[in-house]
Amino acid sequence: MSPAGARIRIVAAVALLLALHFAMAVASKLHESTTSDEIVHVTGGFSYWRLDDYRLHPENGNLAQRWVALPVWIAGSRFPTLDQPYWRLSDAWVIGHEFFYETGEDHFPKLMAARAMTALLSVALGALIFCWSRALFGTAGAFVSLGFFAFSPTFLAHGAYATSDVCAALFLLASVGAWWRHLRRPGAGPFILSAVVFGLACVAKFSAVLLLPMMGVCALVHLAAQPGGLWRVARSAAGHAAVAFAVIWAFYGFRYSAFNPALPPADQFIESWGEMYARTGRAGQAIHFLADLRALPEAFLYGTAYVVETSQQRGAYLNGEYSLEGWRTFFPWAFALKTTLPFIAASALSIGLAFRSRMRPPAGLRGLLPLTPLLALFCVYWAFSIQSHLNIGHRHLLPTYPVLFILAGALGAWLARPLGWRAVVVAGLLAWHVGESAWISPHYLAYFNELAGGPARGRLHLVDSSLDWGQDLPGLKAWLEANRRPGEDAFLAYFGTGEPRYYRLPVKRLAYINGFHEDEPYIPLGPGLYCVGATMLQQVYGVVRGPWTVELEKEYQFLRAFEPMFRTYAEDPAARARLERDLPPEKWAASRDRFLHLRFARLCYFLRVRRPDALIGYSIFVYRLSAQEVRAATAGTLSEWSALIVRSGDANGG
Repeated sequence: MSPAGARIRIVAAVALLLALHFAMAVASKLHESTTSDEIVHVTGGFSYWRLDDYRLHPENGNLAQRWVALPVWIAGSRFPTLDQPYWRLSDAWVIGHEFFYETGEDHFPKLMAARAMTALLSVALGALIFCWSRALFGTAGAFVSLGFFAFSPTFLAHGAYATSDVCAALFLLASVGAWWRHLRRPGAGPFILSAVVFGLACVAKFSAVLLLPMMGVCALVHLAAQPGGLWRVARSAAGHAAVAFAVIWAFYGFRYSAFNPALPPADQFIESWGEMYARTGRAGQAIHFLADLRALPEAFLYGTAYVVETSQQRGAYLNGEYSLEGWRTFFPWAFALKTTLPFIAASALSIGLAFRSRMRPPAGLRGLLPLTPLLALFCVYWAFSIQSHLNIGHRHLLPTYPVLFILAGALGAWLARPLGWRAVVVAGLLAWHVGESAWISPHYLAYFNELAGGPARGRLHLVDSSLDWGQDLPGLKAWLEANRRPGEDAFLAYFGTGEPRYYRLPVKRLAYINGFHEDEPYIPLGPGLYCVGATMLQQVYGVVRGPWTVELEKEYQFLRAFEPMFRTYAEDPAARARLERDLPPEKWAASRDRFLHLRFARLCYFLRVRRPDALIGYSIFVYRLSAQEVRAATAGTLSEWSALIVRSGDANGG
């Protein structure tokens, strides 16, 4: 076959694999509801395009939000009215609910368009992985790399969500690679490419700050291998800073204020600047200094401060434990449990093979130079991740996976003719990896490997965006239509920004976490179906984490004595008026909410040991409870509740 014909076949094969990746990722989302973060990404990005206003959700990357919202903006979707308090308070969650569910337009087509835009970024990342691997390991190795990427459950999950994670992974990899190429090949073209990509990375996600130590490592290695170029590297770094400065200002309309003066005025960001400064220590002082100078756009600086503030403490869950500051073992565990075993094995083999082949005489250590940007990205990002207190999702490791995909190309050497047992090993690992992906399809987000006990046991290890991001409301609707008995009540505890009313789910609100500021009504409990998301079941963001104490039980029993009054207050307007003469409405609301939170927590302690009657998409657990079980779990004495838990644990083999 001619060289031209071979190139055509290679391009066609790459295009086919990337098209398959795109199709699998997008198709898997056709029956998923809005995940927790998607609503604010699309809403924020749309407001940037349509309104030239940057008050909504400034903490997650202007570029990523603009990108996913681009087709929605082009289509001319309706936006909520701006003459309202939630716009003035910059509340992206409530404005997002209105944008998705209250404008009279069906939100799902624009959500799927936004998801497809992320899938295009995932395809671009796959193409970059292939090209980089081919440069290092040849065509056979590049196809090994692309095969592991294209069928990765992690990238099939997040590669079609309207969020910033894949965008960040793409631009971190592209930026560190372009910088290294520029260092090794001086010239205007490589400089312009590297500087522009670096600028785009800065507005893709705030984790781009990690590019500074990554690029520093690359520069030091380059100077050690090629002394005498310090001045050129310094000039180039200054040029990159200047271009990034211009790119950042361009994405915020070359205006300091986040608030468009032509629109209704804002009271503040979702949290005031004063609160943000008070909670961010020295980093806040530095940001305050830059804000006083107006050195960068206000929304960019506020977003930076918000990331710093929220990364200090956040509810986290790992292997049955709870923490507000996280664990250094969180991300190693997340990687170990949510990566396919064949890819873990392939990564271990390929890293060793890549190092050995590159260090063969006469090259020695100099043979590792082409791996410098990959190793810099991987080591710096992992070092930061292990120290991070923000332990809410495996998705934050996405930028490290492309490095491993590229290095997996070293296994291509085992596919050289004549084929032997090593080729069988590579083919077997790839086939196993593809099989894992096919087996979990279309529930890619819920993938857990055999070490975790599979996806059905995933909630024992990780929740939130590692398992239950609110994506399975359509699956619950289908199950209820097929299995709910006539007249049977159904209760829902849900974490996410999907809208049960949109799917006409016949459920009563048990507990929701969505940021929509909806009143939490009193709902009497009785026998029926209890549908509880894994994140809610583990009470990660609930008011009660850890053991149920004697003090909590006393408080609960005290409040339970007022349950008849809570019910009367909710159902009888005349009685409510009488009750409010003795106690103001805010006191009634606070007492009722505290009671409901404790009641739900007490119920979850029981449900966690009871075997579910159904599992929806591995993220929503359905329990058919009898009147006796409900009473003992929520209205019984401490001894009755404890006995119920013991019986359920024994029946469940635990």
